Amino acid sequence: MLALSGCGILIGKSEAKEIAEINVSSPDLRDGEPLPRRYTCNGTQGSPPLRWSSGPLPTAKSVAIVVDSLSPSESNVHWVLYNIPATTTELGPDAAADVPDGSSQAKVTSGKAGYEPPCDPKGSYRFSVYTLSDKVKAQEGAPLSAVLKEIADQTIAHGRLTAIHTE
Repeated sequence: MLALSGCGILIGKSEAKEIAEINVSSPDLRDGEPLPRRYTCNGTQGSPPLRWSSGPLPTAKSVAIVVDSLSPSESNVHWVLYNIPATTTELGPDAAADVPDGSSQAKVTSGKAGYEPPCDPKGSYRFSVYTLSDKVKAQEGAPLSAVLKEIADQTIAHGRLTAIHTE
């Protein structure tokens, strides 16, 4: 059975499971604060740098990052990077242009793979990090729904940083 997950836009199994917490931060973003212009479609920086940490997760096999937006008119997925090595705890600026070895990017709402900078003039942008119990089996460029379902089904820890776009 499919249901919306409490982790955001992910769709997966409806069975309740214990999800550990991940602390997500960025040197350039503050939770609840405006998204810097350089990380929007009006900027030139690509994806923002992200850092994450959690307690020990011995069953962790990989990490996934999902950037999605919610606005009064629609919701979109702007980036999905998955199969990041479980030992990775940060990504630098514009990581979508130089992903960690072994990682893949899914097609986003626009239909292209990679980071699609937010453009909606008013909305919130969620930078979510998921620790997974296994690697995502979907290939690079796989349909968004298939990748999101695998991420939801394998999530053992989750954290989020939310920025707002006010232009």
